[in-house]
Parts: sequence; C-alpha cells; structure tokens
Amino acid sequence: MAGLKLVFCGTPRFAVPTLEALLSARHRIALVVSQPDKPAGRGQQLVAPPVKQTALACGLAVTQPEKIRNNAEFRAQLESIAPDAIVVVAYGRIIPPWMLALPRLGCINLHASLLPKYRGAAPIQWAVACGETMTGNTTMLLEEGLDTGPILLQQTMPIGAGQTAADLFAVLADAGAPLVVETLAGLAAGALQPKPQDHSQATLAPLLDREDGRMDFAARTATELNNRWRGFQPWPGAFTSLNGRKLIVHQLAVATTPPAAAFPASPGQTTAEDHRLFVACAQNTWLELVDLQLEGKKRLSAAEFLRGVQLPAGFRLG
Repeated sequence: MAGLKLVFCGTPRFAVPTLEALLSARHRIALVVSQPDKPAGRGQQLVAPPVKQTALACGLAVTQPEKIRNNAEFRAQLESIAPDAIVVVAYGRIIPPWMLALPRLGCINLHASLLPKYRGAAPIQWAVACGETMTGNTTMLLEEGLDTGPILLQQTMPIGAGQTAADLFAVLADAGAPLVVETLAGLAAGALQPKPQDHSQATLAPLLDREDGRMDFAARTATELNNRWRGFQPWPGAFTSLNGRKLIVHQLAVATTPPAAAFPASPGQTTAEDHRLFVACAQNTWLELVDLQLEGKKRLSAAEFLRGVQLPAGFRLG
C-alpha cells in the first residue's frame, strides 16, 4: 500500500516515537506542526521542542504557529497540502473545527489512557496518582470535545507497583507508535469501525498544579500519598512544610508495619527510629520519608537529615 500523505502535530518527547514510526512505515509527512521554541535553563535560551528537532534531522518541513484557530495563513498551508489524515500526539493545542474537517480520514489522536478514563492533559500522571494497576493507549478520531471522540484502537499494559509516571511516559510512547501505524492502515483499508465512548464512565486528568504535590496527611492514607508521589514525578513531586519552610520528599515508602516507637498519633506527627523517619497518615497508616530536602538546603537521606534537624517526638509536619 502506498504511504498516506500526513500532517503530524506534536511537541514533546512523548510524540517522537510516533513520528519516527510513521516515517519507517513510509508515510509521506508533508508538514510537522509543533509548538514554538521555549526558553529553558539558566540562560533562558530558546530551545526547540523534541518533535521539531527530530523533524529537522529527518529533513521534514516544520511550522510552529503561535495560534491555529483563526490563523488564515496556516489554514491555507494545510488546505494546499490536502492531507489524507492529520496525526496529533501531545501537540498541546485544541484542534479547531476547520482542521478537524480537512482530512478525508480525519484527525487521529494518540491518547495515553484507556479512554473514557483520564481525559485531559495529564492522563499518565493521574492514572498512577489514583492507584490504577492498568493503563494503556487509545487511538481515536478527534472531535470538538476534550478527548471525547470515537475510539479506533486500544492497548493495555500493567502499571508496576514501583513505577512512576516518568517511567511510564517512555513505555507508553514506544508502545503507542505502532498502534498509530496500525490505526492508519485500518482506516485506509476501511477495516476500522470507530466506536463511541461511554461518556458515563469518563474521568478527568487535568493539567497538574504545583499544589497537587502538597502532602495532606489527614486526608490521605500512606498508600494514597505514595501513589501521588509516583504519579507526580518529575513534577510537582511531593512536599510538606517544616517550621514554615518547604520540605521536599524525594523518596518515600509505605511502612507495612507501624514503627515500633509509634504512639497514638494524629496525621502529620513524626517519629524517628533507627535513623529512619516516619510520619503518620490517615486511617492509622505510616509513611517512611527516605530522602528529604529542606528549602534552601541540599538533598539528604533521612539519617543525615535527622543528624542536622532535631525533631522532638510527635513533631508535626505540614
């Protein structure tokens, strides 16, 4: 089968394996659309997004419009290409109606969740943070709603007990790439029947906020806080406060049995035992804080931290 003429919309590293897979499948990528370069690092130098870097290395045409909804020049450019399909992977912009209607096979999106669960900007993070044991990828036809379009193909995979969202990003990106290639082949052959989503089962995965990383010991059990720490890697992580200063928790673990020195404790109260630091959480559960960093200080193991900070028994965090 001759390759399809495609426009590819994507920005971060998550989208790169799909772009590479489409090229390997001999599809003709007439244009790559990515978000504008962003300042990064101490010098705030402009840095091209990973999709742009990959596209230029492969000799592909790239455009980076600031806006797309009412962009007459961009619209004319896409209409002149007349793509068979537009493939959208983590582009980061809402696709306008004129663009949805343009390609004969539609706008195909790769979404890193088992839709209709976890619609939104951060599906990988929220699936882990909510303690899911399974996740996956979905290809769908985009429509005007947020991740509401009919499903084309899905694949499932387990979430390991110790896996973080950062671990899963690469796994799902690599697994999703061949799924997009398979989806395009099925659409081109007329062998795929889009399946409407069950909207009653939908859950949301909104963009993360810094406050999502704040540890609420009274509202959440140790397992729930551990899941949120796993889900919110690398950002916003997990943090609490110590005497009014931010305390970042870089590594933690659920205490399967309460520390021997534990006392009837209210959430947020701490106890130290054998150079280890524990904090009480909801429902009489305990977290071990393994690696910590006090605002303005370097990262320390719990043993090092306890040597430098005298915490009286029952001291409360948060």
